[in-house]
Amino acid sequence: MEEKVYKTMGNTGAWNIVLGVVVLVVGVAAGVMLIVGGAKLLANKSKVLF
Repeated sequence: MEEKVYKTMGNTGAWNIVLGVVVLVVGVAAGVMLIVGGAKLLANKSKVLF
């Protein structure tokens, strides 16, 4: 029974690390895309006519 608990804890820890890396990568990618989008908006601000 104790071996099953240790295996479950090991698997859960590994999945937590994998999920943390995935969330980190997605967060960084989203941040970069937001910065690029904002820079494009600011660069083209003078071209907008009302």
